[in-house]
Amino acid sequence: STMRERKTTDPLHSSTDLSEGKEKLRLKQEVGLISSVSLIAGTMIGSGIFMSPEWVLHHMGNPASSLLIWAACGLLAMFGALSYAELGTIIKESGGEYIYILRIFGSFPAFLFAYTSVILVRPAGLAAVCLSFAEYATAPFYPGCSSPQVAIKCTAAACILILTIINCLNVRLATSVMNIFTAAKLLALLVIVVGGLVLLAKGQTQSFQNGFQGTTPGIGTVGVAFYQGLWSYDGWNNLNYVTEELKNPEVTLPRALMIAIPLVTCLYLLVNVSYLAAMTPSELLSSGAVAVTWGDKVLGSWAWLISLSVTLSTFGSSNGTFFSGGRVCYIAAREGHMPDILSMAHVRCLTPSPALLFTSAMSLIMLISGSFTSIVNFFSFMAWLFYGMTISGLLYLKIKKPELPRSYKVPIIIPIIVLMAAVYLVLAPIIDQPQVEILYIVLFIFSGIIFYFPLVRFKYHPRFLQRVTLHLQLLLEVAPTAKDAN
Repeated sequence: STMRERKTTDPLHSSTDLSEGKEKLRLKQEVGLISSVSLIAGTMIGSGIFMSPEWVLHHMGNPASSLLIWAACGLLAMFGALSYAELGTIIKESGGEYIYILRIFGSFPAFLFAYTSVILVRPAGLAAVCLSFAEYATAPFYPGCSSPQVAIKCTAAACILILTIINCLNVRLATSVMNIFTAAKLLALLVIVVGGLVLLAKGQTQSFQNGFQGTTPGIGTVGVAFYQGLWSYDGWNNLNYVTEELKNPEVTLPRALMIAIPLVTCLYLLVNVSYLAAMTPSELLSSGAVAVTWGDKVLGSWAWLISLSVTLSTFGSSNGTFFSGGRVCYIAAREGHMPDILSMAHVRCLTPSPALLFTSAMSLIMLISGSFTSIVNFFSFMAWLFYGMTISGLLYLKIKKPELPRSYKVPIIIPIIVLMAAVYLVLAPIIDQPQVEILYIVLFIFSGIIFYFPLVRFKYHPRFLQRVTLHLQLLLEVAPTAKDAN
């Protein structure tokens, strides 16, 4: 509602105006190495690895090239994460892409990112994962037929509300939930991996004979296959959203990335091999839920374990998405780009509860408004547009400001590769198969201009909105927060 005025100093070194020194609240540094690894791996391993393999195979046309796509996606996620690790040690603030774009490129592009992310991308991503959770959670109650949409949407809404309560109560509680569910989903993936290795040992290798036969090369098809694969890796950048809450971020950030992403990549490749050992490519393509079909074929009467594992996995991933998504909203508000109430923290729980409640409300609206059949491609398009912008910011700092202190440096070739991949992923589907929806996305991003100039640039703050902020502050028991200036 009200926007706070900010000093217009050098964006890379500017510090927050702490409202005349009255702000005392800070979010606690409670995220250690194990929780950091869980946040990355736990968010990455969601519904994707249980749902996306058939679509990667569908677009690539054969098992061998689809495995290459999965490996390339893992490598790209690793390169992106290493680039972000350097950014995180230069700009030691929470907020991920938003804070990096703000400090390097300035206020306007950062506002467009925050506006798009907070209103559309994060809530839509959370709603999509919660819908996946709901489909698997309701399936046992409707044997032999698909679950009614009302049941799925009500279950997804209940999932969002439970996550809101957990994350608003305590950061430690939210990270504990993350750790438990990450352990559960790693166990489930290990069961699939071991099952696949047993099948391969028995000689079930027919899917891998003439593995490259029937490849369907094309700029657009490879790009869309990458989108489907990268959806399963999404979350590699989550730790950068909570930098200020990390214990010893200079060490924890790069170390957690180097543990979590190679671990997830290896698991994903082995799980895909396991799927192809149990099923022929045509069986895999006709499967509605690959992991469940695998369970029916390999585990027999224990197949219900896979459905349970997918349910746990998607809930854990929703928690990670919610945890980091709320922080983008909170940081953007703290910098004056969102209503001031969203920059406040609960006076006792020390969680950014208004930002979390807002993210929850937007996700529920997305949930009610429709289905998410094409969300992966459009989510990926927007995500890689801003990833590319962030990586170009890192290249600018490496070339123009090499003297800036940083505890970790990535070789310059790595961000160059990521930037080239980002450009390809943004342009390939537009060139190959132009879709009017992409135009709508671009128009939505630039519709932020309508709000930026009156509310942020010219600081127009109606008095009645200030009164609303005050009442909400009293109702929610929240107060403004400070941050450590780095």
